[in-house]
This record gives sequence, C-alpha cells and structure tokens, in this order.
Amino acid sequence: MTTNAPGKAGTARNPATVWTVPEPLRAIYSHACEVRSNVRTLFISGQFGVDPQGGIPADFEGQCANAMDNVERLLADAGMTRSDIVKLSYFLVRTEDAPKLAEMRRGRWATDDPPSVTMLVVSALARPDFLIEIEAVAAAQ
Repeated sequence: MTTNAPGKAGTARNPATVWTVPEPLRAIYSHACEVRSNVRTLFISGQFGVDPQGGIPADFEGQCANAMDNVERLLADAGMTRSDIVKLSYFLVRTEDAPKLAEMRRGRWATDDPPSVTMLVVSALARPDFLIEIEAVAAAQ
C-alpha cells in the first residue's frame, strides 16, 4: 500500500511484497518513505529527554516526552510540523520501555501516513542517565 497525506513531501511505501504491518502499528510505522527532489530536508540529530533548562526526568515517560518536545521544537524552528517527518529512529537502553514508547507514539505522533521507523536497544547512550534518544528526518515542499 502506498499512501501520501495532503501536503506531505514523503510517500509511505508498504507494498504487499514485504510483510504486512500489523493493524496496531499502522499509525506509527511504515516500511519506507519516499521523498522526491525539490524538497527541503531537515536532519534532526539525536534528541535526549533534556528540557530547555537542562533538567532531565528520572523516568522513561518524562524523558520520552521531553525528547519528543525537542524534536517538535526543532521542526517548528524550520517551519515544519510532525506531519513532515519521513524517518524516525529511536534508541532505548531498556527493552522493557518499548511498550511505553509505542503507547506514547500512538498518543502523540500517530498518523494515517506514518514515517519509516527504526527502534534499537543499545547498551548505553551519551550519559548514563539518558534512557531514550530520538533522531528524525523531515521533508517539506
């Protein structure tokens, strides 16, 4: 299935020749996202759960919300929105946080035309108190 939301520079690619994305994941995951030329592209470096004052919550949900806020602030600075995101990469240090991440994504970043997504569980991030890092690529016409 190929979809493209109005005004979005990227087109989700989920062909029948690749495994079918399960229904609960369709609003937050796409196998690939095609971006055609003549678009502005924003590459957002990995964002941690640090708030603008430098604080970091101890819990995963707080860090995840802050990291999502940071991605959204960077998009806004470039005149873009979440709907312009074509690729997301999530780095977690604890496997048990994956369901919480999925719940937060569904509640905040779900869309009919989701970006391609990668989630990795890593042994550590830049600081020992960091629990999540979110990297994004956005494209807008």
